[in-house]
Amino acid sequence: MGTWGAGPFGNDTAADFAGDLDDLPEQDRPAAIRDALSAAVAEGEYLGVATGDTAVAAAAIVAAQCAGGPPIATAYGPKEAIPPLPADLRSLAVQALDRVVGENSESAALWTHVGGQDWREQIHRLREALSDASL
Repeated sequence: MGTWGAGPFGNDTAADFAGDLDDLPEQDRPAAIRDALSAAVAEGEYLGVATGDTAVAAAAIVAAQCAGGPPIATAYGPKEAIPPLPADLRSLAVQALDRVVGENSESAALWTHVGGQDWREQIHRLREALSDASL
């Protein structure tokens, strides 16, 4: 796992996802974010780390557009503009984050082995911003 930090873009997979978004035409970025979130929600019984890391990055992008949501304050996040995202992505992002921290998640298992309190706090902040925004 090429990880250097507990933040949503603190690993190779998430940074690559951000770069892939930058390479897309602006109008295609929301669909790519939806696809990343949907992949985590729809994944079989066990959620692999790559799908989980991508979902966390996508959820962070959605949360950043919520009032009071945490901004993307890293050089590893998307550099190009993300157009306003549909409101229904908030609940999808919450579902994806729930999968990522769930029992059958490789990401959760890996972070548990290295004392992932910071990682869990990051996920909690994203989930909180997304949940508050959907009220």
